[in-house]
Amino acid sequence: MGTAAIDFTVGSRRLLSVPRALSTWAFSLEDVLAGVLPALPPSGRDGVRVLSAPTVQLPAITARYPGFIAGGRQDYRRHYIDMTQSFDDYMAQFSGKTRSTLRRKARKLGDEAGGYTVTEHRTPAQVEAFLVAALPLSARTYQARLLDAGLPESPEARRAMLEAAEADGMRAFLLHAGGQPVAYLALPVMGQTLVYAHLGYDPEWARLSVGTVLQMDALERLFGENRYRWFDFTEGDGAHKDMFGTHAAACSSLVLLEPTLANRSLLGARAAFDAGVLSAKALAQRSGALGRIRAVLRA
Repeated sequence: MGTAAIDFTVGSRRLLSVPRALSTWAFSLEDVLAGVLPALPPSGRDGVRVLSAPTVQLPAITARYPGFIAGGRQDYRRHYIDMTQSFDDYMAQFSGKTRSTLRRKARKLGDEAGGYTVTEHRTPAQVEAFLVAALPLSARTYQARLLDAGLPESPEARRAMLEAAEADGMRAFLLHAGGQPVAYLALPVMGQTLVYAHLGYDPEWARLSVGTVLQMDALERLFGENRYRWFDFTEGDGAHKDMFGTHAAACSSLVLLEPTLANRSLLGARAAFDAGVLSAKALAQRSGALGRIRAVLRA
């Protein structure tokens, strides 16, 4: 059993986080595509957190925990890439305009930075070097500052990455420009699937699209291995995942909590908060202020 949080967020900024003792029921991409339910975890003291479950299976999932109350539900398209094709075939799925834009981003980065390099890290020693370079960079990303979603740096997380590398189950990449690492990508290998675990970049280099440049370089190398079936962008939607993915599955994440008064109150507050955020977002869209508000929230 672990500790998870019920978050109250606006855009990319977490305003409040309420901890709960929850077990995790996570669905791999293979589970989703096969339409099977993975092994049922025992409930934590407060309940269970369900991650990336097929939306169509939510009735069967909630039926496994009778009497529990559901909340914090997020519905999204889980994007993924079919890796059984060639890189050239993958690129051919983009429009000519998009391919030109991707090439232009790489050229612009090279021109303004005086060139750039991408290093690949597979072995335990290489992954150790990756962590030495990437962890300080991760601490500067908005994911780490605002969402506590940077590259994990606990001894347990480090050990897990090194053990995966020992079994040839880790792919990590660093983009270097201006004499320093400016973007990182960490991809555990789960069977035939590459898992999009962590992408981050130095906010001072964001205007040069370093995350996009790194993603393209890494994908070309990974397609070249001719080893993987899927590249799983995991839970959550977003423009980056939408652009690079070739397919998507309807998925949902939520929590199922014991029906205590405290848990009912918490989920009621979260539902009211989310409704308020949606109303404010709609108003901001109509007034044309949404872009400015998003910039402030990510600052």
